[in-house]
Amino acid sequence: MTKNSKLSRVEKLLHQSESDSLELKTSFGRESIETLVAFANAKGGTILIGVNDEHEVIGISVSKESTQQWINQVKSATSPSIIPEAELFKYLGKNVVALWVPAYPVKPVSLKGKYFIRRYASNHLMNLEEIANEHLKAINLSWDFAPDLNHSIKDISFDKVNWFVEKANNLRDRPIDDDPLTVIRKFELLRNDTITFGCFLLFGNEPTLSTTIDVGRFNSETIIKDNRTIRNDLFSEVGECIDFIYKHISKQFVITGKTQREEIWEYAPEAVREIVVNMIVHRDYRASADSTIKIHNNRIEFFNPGSLPEGINLDEILSGKSASSPRNKQIASVFKEAGIIEKYGSGIKRVIQIMLAGGAEQPVFELVGKFFKVTLFPIGGGVNEGVNEGVNEGVKQLFDLIEKNPNNRAPFYAKELNTSVKNIERWLKQLKTERKIVFRGPPRTGGYFTVD
Repeated sequence: MTKNSKLSRVEKLLHQSESDSLELKTSFGRESIETLVAFANAKGGTILIGVNDEHEVIGISVSKESTQQWINQVKSATSPSIIPEAELFKYLGKNVVALWVPAYPVKPVSLKGKYFIRRYASNHLMNLEEIANEHLKAINLSWDFAPDLNHSIKDISFDKVNWFVEKANNLRDRPIDDDPLTVIRKFELLRNDTITFGCFLLFGNEPTLSTTIDVGRFNSETIIKDNRTIRNDLFSEVGECIDFIYKHISKQFVITGKTQREEIWEYAPEAVREIVVNMIVHRDYRASADSTIKIHNNRIEFFNPGSLPEGINLDEILSGKSASSPRNKQIASVFKEAGIIEKYGSGIKRVIQIMLAGGAEQPVFELVGKFFKVTLFPIGGGVNEGVNEGVNEGVKQLFDLIEKNPNNRAPFYAKELNTSVKNIERWLKQLKTERKIVFRGPPRTGGYFTVD
């Protein structure tokens, strides 16, 4: 870059507000070094020295030798050492020094043992978690690759590893034929004879508090009808969460003229599965909070510890334009190998498409504190909207059957309609609420009748 082009760039910066890549200073000092470190730990940036907060060029008394001394101060105060590019300019007859630093390739950089990162127009002191994350990103790893010093190979279930191999081989042209120990080595789940955190979460033979998921069915905001605490390996948790959700959502049978009746779930199974899988794969397992699933009468809420990856905002994720950035790369890789994840980075967009295609409201994705929250709404406003609207064909069929065959109980109607007693009891409850049927006779020998 020529001197003139650099000056032109500085002139443009003089008309910009302070940001995640620009800082204005009237003089050079420790705060300037702190800002350069913060830039290096983020996207890089520029400090203009000799300019006040009002963008007025007040100038600074400085020489080329002085700027070299500043560079040396930055170099000696930082670890690993950063060396900014410095340029002295004359602007309206006054001296302005520009200090540039790029994003440092091996993060994080410290200033005498303290780590700063640039966010918006401020420098923030990094906490231990952020420092560890930056280090892992610098070597293209994630937390789940780190060695788990509290557990060993004895804590791993080889039966679960073999199950994974069987799933993976269904998708591979060349099957895996190694023993379980070799498999986890090849997938870097065992490194230097120490299992990784990811290995323990994926194949641990005992439940662990780290993977706790609380699931519940709520009759109201404060009344819980059913709940369960799930603690298992990550693969098993997918099925257990989905089974609990299916237990507490409705399904209707629609007569379409085809040989078989069509099943319509209150919430699209593909969307539910996608959210559960993503919740388990992308959860921040270092957080003290647990994942939570709340099934309400008119929605399902999923709460997962962990904010969005740095540099990615919610709008980018919802549009499907953001690059894939799994929080737990090792876990995501193993799930993909097993065919549980089909494609990185497409989950949210697919959930939206599935739910809208089914006639549901737009799902809501939001950040709530340190949780990522997803809210699903029922298809068509719910499958139990009443016989008058004809939405629930099962309810209508049951009403007609009671009218033709009164004085019978749930098992009889379940057999006649080829469905479960549980479905019949749900439909009976709806018809009783609507005062379309009534139960007459003793509890053990009585039956249902339509209301005249």
